[in-house]
Amino acid sequence: MTHQVHAFEPPERFVAGTVGAPGERTFFLQARGGGRLVSVALEKVQVSLLAEKLEELLTEAQRRFGVQLPEAVTSVGDNDPLDTPVDEEFRVGTLGLAFDVDTATVVIEAIAAGEAETEVELGGDEDEDDEDDDEDDDDLDRLRVRLTPEATREFIERARRVVNAGRPPCPLCGQPLDPAGHLCPRHNGYHR
Repeated sequence: MTHQVHAFEPPERFVAGTVGAPGERTFFLQARGGGRLVSVALEKVQVSLLAEKLEELLTEAQRRFGVQLPEAVTSVGDNDPLDTPVDEEFRVGTLGLAFDVDTATVVIEAIAAGEAETEVELGGDEDEDDEDDDEDDDDLDRLRVRLTPEATREFIERARRVVNAGRPPCPLCGQPLDPAGHLCPRHNGYHR
């Protein structure tokens, strides 16, 4: 079975974005460069975890390798919508992160969900215990992006804003509030 590796090293643009109304949004990672546009779908929790783990990766790279990091971004420079057409290449099952010391860049790899995958994963570069999974991943499509620390910080800030732009959480239980309210478990199932 053939697979495609969509490599952007570096991309002209790499962002997280959504399509749809809050509560019905589909999340995407989108990379553009060299006349190509690749969009991959993923879950909201994956976008949130990706931003969190990228921040941890940058901090660890600074601590271990003395990498100079830019100041935390307070505003997103790229606040434009996703480029069109937004055609889903594949749905992400696993995310991998690495820091390339030689080039001082962050490598993000989004690997397509396999047929047997049933849960959302966030894979790192250090917990590779099962060799059978590695062989299966070789047959899956993937998106590989290489970013500078500055571009990584911008991606993190935009990803966090995209995740937080959805439905507001219930102040009691933390679940998303629909425009019509929701059945809050803290109120024993009464509408809130």
